[in-house]
Amino acid sequence: MFSARHRLDLPSLPDLDKPQLQADLQTKIDQKTKPPGSLGQLEELAMQLGRIQGSLSPSIEAPQIRVFAADHGLAAEGVSAFPQEVTRQMVNNFLAGGAAINVFARQQGVALKVVDAGVDADFEPHPDLLSLKVMRGTRNCLKTAAMNAEECLQALVCGMALVREAPGNLLIVGEMGIGNTSAASLLLSKLTDLPLEACIGPGTGLDSQGLEHKKACLQKVLHKHHKITGTLEILATLGGVEIAMMTGALLQAASERRILLMDGFIASVALLVAERLQPGIRHFAIFSHQSAEPGHRHLLELLEARPLLDLGLRLGEGTGALLALPLLQAATAFLNEMASFESAGVSQ
Repeated sequence: MFSARHRLDLPSLPDLDKPQLQADLQTKIDQKTKPPGSLGQLEELAMQLGRIQGSLSPSIEAPQIRVFAADHGLAAEGVSAFPQEVTRQMVNNFLAGGAAINVFARQQGVALKVVDAGVDADFEPHPDLLSLKVMRGTRNCLKTAAMNAEECLQALVCGMALVREAPGNLLIVGEMGIGNTSAASLLLSKLTDLPLEACIGPGTGLDSQGLEHKKACLQKVLHKHHKITGTLEILATLGGVEIAMMTGALLQAASERRILLMDGFIASVALLVAERLQPGIRHFAIFSHQSAEPGHRHLLELLEARPLLDLGLRLGEGTGALLALPLLQAATAFLNEMASFESAGVSQ
């Protein structure tokens, strides 16, 4: 599928291995007016934020949410509890401001844009819609590759480009697409050799019978494409346009030292793809929560990630990441504003 003419220029990642900076950050954290380590995971957050930004005084400026939407040909096999037209309907709901992510974004004053990566529908122009449609939904990967090489590369490049044009230093990628938990499960299993059973969950709410059908269908997909190798070929064959575009966005954002505040299962699979393409990108990522989708727990373990929250969420859209954002703001606030023992005249 991919040949020498299919070239992807990956942005390079900044070097986060700066021992002196890390030592200085630890000293600054330890000199705050508190017992050592008493702020727990917030101290780890402050350290990671400082390392990502290469600064003793990290900050969060103009955080951005991009919700990537696309349809999936595999939805025709009945792997989701909802029909495919819900993707289009939810995009309209996002643009009308009525979804959960809209509510949380308004609550926190965070800018949100919806990205039409590959929805099988046409939308009227809207100030909050970025029209980057690569294709009108992927093909049914039970029968053929979901994307060809050109489509996959176009999605990756579009993801990189939209980040270059976005303000701020923190990115949340959310997603919407009926059938995308199936695509994410397939990618997770193929990229990690995890058994498919460990990667599959109810998605939008399948009952036990629906879940068994989903497992059987995805097993057939993996059997059909058992010979595929290479990260890009796996992404194109089994993935979704929105997953590929999120991957490109994450790669570009990390190259610019932006904080990657990760959401749930599908967004984290996009990060896994990015990690396979550019090892080390996971160190730019902060994992907001552990999804109720079973595969997410295994993925977090593989990435050696410690999520901030566990609320039983499985909505997607970027909701879990946005709920965790105040914790990052608290970490920068204590590091930059809390008195030291010396300035406060407090005995250590």
